[in-house]
Amino acid sequence: MKLGSYILQPRQPTPTIRMMKAPTPLSFLLTALFGFGLVVAEQAISQTILRASHQFPGSTGDVRDEMLQIIAREVEAADVGLIIRVYPGQSLFKATDQWSALVRGRLDIALLPLDYASGRHPEFSATLMPGLVKNHDHARRLNDSPFMEDIKAIINEEGARVLTDAWLAGGFTSSERCILWPDDIQGQVIRAAGPAFERMMVAAGASITSMPSSEIYTAMQTGVLDAASTSSASFVTFRIHEHSECLTAPGEYGLWFMYEPVLIGERTWNRLDPEQQTALLAAGKVAEDYFFEQAQLLDEHLEEVFTEAGVEIVHMTREQTDAWRAIAAETSYKVFAEEVPGGAELIAKALAVE
Repeated sequence: MKLGSYILQPRQPTPTIRMMKAPTPLSFLLTALFGFGLVVAEQAISQTILRASHQFPGSTGDVRDEMLQIIAREVEAADVGLIIRVYPGQSLFKATDQWSALVRGRLDIALLPLDYASGRHPEFSATLMPGLVKNHDHARRLNDSPFMEDIKAIINEEGARVLTDAWLAGGFTSSERCILWPDDIQGQVIRAAGPAFERMMVAAGASITSMPSSEIYTAMQTGVLDAASTSSASFVTFRIHEHSECLTAPGEYGLWFMYEPVLIGERTWNRLDPEQQTALLAAGKVAEDYFFEQAQLLDEHLEEVFTEAGVEIVHMTREQTDAWRAIAAETSYKVFAEEVPGGAELIAKALAVE
């Protein structure tokens, strides 16, 4: 519209100026935390966490705990998205519950005496059979023998596999008298560590009370047990010297050896990728080599600890171990061969390893 020389223009709206609010320290913090949370969540998604259980103390330098800690450190260093959390001292599962938890997929990794599962799989009693293993070098040769091939085949069939082979020597302790000849056990109540040893001890005149090695201390303290047989490591870890008068220590002529491997459940194994499986096997080998050296030192340390505590130390002679094996052949070996499918063949395969 024209008015004189002017042209009327539509009125423009006045611009609105909005002031931006300056970020506060709190908003900076919340933003940072949110970003950090996303990173942590992303990392958690990319990590596989496995739970490893055992019955032994985790703060006393027990080499079995250290074996699992080595595996955990090695797989973490391999950087394959795998973390192993170790639960010592029966803090996750009771000692005798670990096998069933492992094969049912409720537990990922376990370190346990395989004989603890012999109630379900009697073949496993061969891994704690009196006089079957002579010494540490002999035990290592057994790992690659037809005897252990059969044992590991059963482990695989039942839903687990071996990551680390481990054998421990052991002996006998008593609050009554030294145990050297079979007659020495007559009248004593002993924890004999598995059915094979129990049969031999009963035939020699002992009474039996069964329990995990972690319960020996209290049983001897309260008089439930007069004597016990277990590994060199457990004798020291569970401070059994405090209730002992005489220790029959491992020596040149071995009678007591136990297989105590690190196992992984097959369900857990199958959900790992090939890189993670390779890292676990490599870590298991490192732990196995470590343990082989330490197991021999355990025998020396056992004698040192018991000597310092004033406990008498004795060793069996060849004649004494032969006397025990003669009883085992008529009891433990015989029953195993008669009652366990393939038992006679297992014993024969073990005895064939020189």
